[in-house]
Amino acid sequence: MNTLLWIIQGFLAIVFLYSGVMKSSRKREELISLGQTGVANLTYPAIRFIGIMEILGAIGIIAPAATGILPALTPVTALCFALIMVLAMPVHYKRAEYKSVAFNALLLVLSVYTAYMRFR
Repeated sequence: MNTLLWIIQGFLAIVFLYSGVMKSSRKREELISLGQTGVANLTYPAIRFIGIMEILGAIGIIAPAATGILPALTPVTALCFALIMVLAMPVHYKRAEYKSVAFNALLLVLSVYTAYMRFR
């Protein structure tokens, strides 16, 4: 079970690291063309902030549990990822981007599962 949990955490870290690097380094138009359409109505400071938070989250989903230093931060990070997905799903739904909604739902389930298992 622990191996599965680490695989899920690694997957979440990769997804949010990629998204965070893209949001903190690319222009809005590039992000939209790459499929990150949720940023269409956001300001550049908001996009950059979200990107930096996603990068920090990618670190936070792995490092605390791996090092044993403040391991409670790992499930907190997972809950924050879940919150991001709860906020992202209606944005993509309104844009009729149902594949994005489904992917957000998958990330939500994986994040909640990680939080639950790491809080135990």
